[in-house]
Amino acid sequence: MVMANKLPFKQVDVFSNTAFCGNPLAVILAASELSDAQMQAIARWTHLSETTFVLPPQHPDADYRVRIFTIEGELPFAGHPTLGTAHALLEAGHQVKTPGRIVQECGVGLVPVTIAANGDLAFSAPEATLTGWEHPGIAAALNSEAFDMQQAVTIVDMGIRWLLVPMASAQAVLDIVPDVPRLAQLLQDAGVNGLMPFGPANDGQVQYEVRGLLVEQGALTEDPVTGSANACLARYLAVQGRPHDYLARQGSAIQRNGLVSVHYRDDGIWIGGKAVTLIDGTLTV
Repeated sequence: MVMANKLPFKQVDVFSNTAFCGNPLAVILAASELSDAQMQAIARWTHLSETTFVLPPQHPDADYRVRIFTIEGELPFAGHPTLGTAHALLEAGHQVKTPGRIVQECGVGLVPVTIAANGDLAFSAPEATLTGWEHPGIAAALNSEAFDMQQAVTIVDMGIRWLLVPMASAQAVLDIVPDVPRLAQLLQDAGVNGLMPFGPANDGQVQYEVRGLLVEQGALTEDPVTGSANACLARYLAVQGRPHDYLARQGSAIQRNGLVSVHYRDDGIWIGGKAVTLIDGTLTV
């Protein structure tokens, strides 16, 4: 008789404190006995954009190690899994080494996450490589000409690669209706995971409207709220000499309301938001 393992499991909504308005994440809190193949199978089964697996740290400064899987493979880093995993661990009673901070070990190294008194979490944006990129097919791929020509289309590589496309306004971002085959070719030509159009919102609360557009298995996928892409945008704006704290909104086009805070500090760029647990139980493996 084969004995089944029951592993602690949470599903959390990230970059929102309102259920069903953020980006869902599955977190397996004790994954030491799982093989790579099992982790990949579980990620395919949850069918979420990412599933994380918590392991004991290997680095002495880390509180935990995490592996991040999509339905297609493993990522060295991703933003909403970083905040969501930290939230799940803290809620489960994980004891941190340094008060007010939890340190994640992942494929890009150590990623500190701050813990605010009100429960907000923020991760330190990893370093990034920025490369200007021009392609005549961007307008056709996005079905739009409403670009901000004063800013450069740029590939930002942070372990995960995003193509940032500056738009003239928040409405221009929301009006994009991609041509999927052309978008797929564009992403392939750029060698990126996804495309992030962004535009100024300036509605009193939010300064930028953003979207995360990907093509997976030939179909358009819109990421509800993307920590890594927002971290890439924060690095992009810093290089352009615009280091002002701001709030970005993502998910409007798919009836979500994700809010991502960006704070520029002497010790780094901090990408923050709220998280809420929607499922808390065990996973039978």
